[in-house]
Amino acid sequence: MSPASATRPEDQQQSFPVGTPATAAEPAFTYTPEYIAHINKSLAKRSPQEILEWALITLPGLVQTTAFGLTGLAILDMISKIRASRNLDQHPVPLIFIDTLYHFPETLSLAKRASSHYSAPLQIYTPANFSTTAAFELHHGPELWKSDADVYDFLVKVEPGRRAALENHAQVTITGRRRSQGAARAAIPILEIDSSVSPPVLKLNVLAEWGYDEVWAYVKENNVPYNELHDRGYKSIGDWHSTAATAPGENERDGRWKGQEKTECGLHKDYFKMRSNFLAAKKRKVASKTSGDEIVLVDEVQPVASS
Repeated sequence: MSPASATRPEDQQQSFPVGTPATAAEPAFTYTPEYIAHINKSLAKRSPQEILEWALITLPGLVQTTAFGLTGLAILDMISKIRASRNLDQHPVPLIFIDTLYHFPETLSLAKRASSHYSAPLQIYTPANFSTTAAFELHHGPELWKSDADVYDFLVKVEPGRRAALENHAQVTITGRRRSQGAARAAIPILEIDSSVSPPVLKLNVLAEWGYDEVWAYVKENNVPYNELHDRGYKSIGDWHSTAATAPGENERDGRWKGQEKTECGLHKDYFKMRSNFLAAKKRKVASKTSGDEIVLVDEVQPVASS
């Protein structure tokens, strides 16, 4: 069920049809910046639970992509409670986990535990053609995150994320981003258009207005399963090689990529720019004579028109 188009003739040059190539048979729905602003003004008055209720009724193609941080877990718990209140037989939102092959063992354990706890089938996506760290490093070398961070991010996070979106016909991704996390997230709206992919998709930042303490309180009060690393001083948890515990007074994401200017992993960056950087690196690698299986991008198999 697609929301009615809110496009006025004078908005045509600024409108964004939202959908995926896999849903071409279903008319894409179109949002203008003005309509998104109108929606956000309304959502700002709602609780996260009410936002999720609205999204489940209104937005087609919802998926939740999570690395099982506190925010993602809180959202998963809220969705589960909505499921119970509606007596739904199945978890209503596809649950997607990008396994970079470099997660902490505690994170991998939590992913299985949370999936079981909420009876939410977990879709796990790994880098294309690889299911183990050893195989990945045999092809790309050790510590790719040091030698080429952009290529690393594209291979282990961006490409699997794009593949997951296409295979799930995703039109709206529920994220765990919050303004209190700072940097590029400091001004995120609750609902936003991601035009870095084509066709554009929507991102729903359900807990955009919550702070770390609010999320932690929700997790504790509702007995939400969480990563035991949080009890050891870790506030934001990603790959083991780029995650450290935070000191008192530090922002929750200060433990990520310490000593680097980097603040985002790539999942929330420009897809086409990262894809272009990867293809350039791929050409350099071929030019320098390499062996091994080629990495075939999902949109090399299913072409996606650039915007």
